[in-house]
Amino acid sequence: MMGEVTGKRRAGDEAEQLAVEHLEREGYVIRDRNVLCRRGELDVVAEKGDVLAFVEVRMRATAVWGDPSMTVTHGKQRRVVLAAHEYCQRHRLFARVIRFDVASVIGRGRAGQVEYIEDAFEAGM
Repeated sequence: MMGEVTGKRRAGDEAEQLAVEHLEREGYVIRDRNVLCRRGELDVVAEKGDVLAFVEVRMRATAVWGDPSMTVTHGKQRRVVLAAHEYCQRHRLFARVIRFDVASVIGRGRAGQVEYIEDAFEAGM
């Protein structure tokens, strides 16, 4: 069981790294990764111009079970929004355009393919 958890964590870290590299190629600056807040976790916080993007990273080894982005449930969206609100308060980021994006990674390791979805969900809860 412990090896499975470690393997999943490694795969998640690899997917997150692919998403970060994608964002950097698109001109984003990575502010933070794996931010723990009282109400949730933020995978990646990136900025480009006046846009502050909170990016949820999801991965699956294959597309057989559907797009990984479909696993971002309403409950998960709510936790990300609450964590983003806390993050903005903590860092005094008030006059920013906030966006909630999803990086969907299919495949493992360097072979993973990133589909990036801007404005994947809204802050309205």
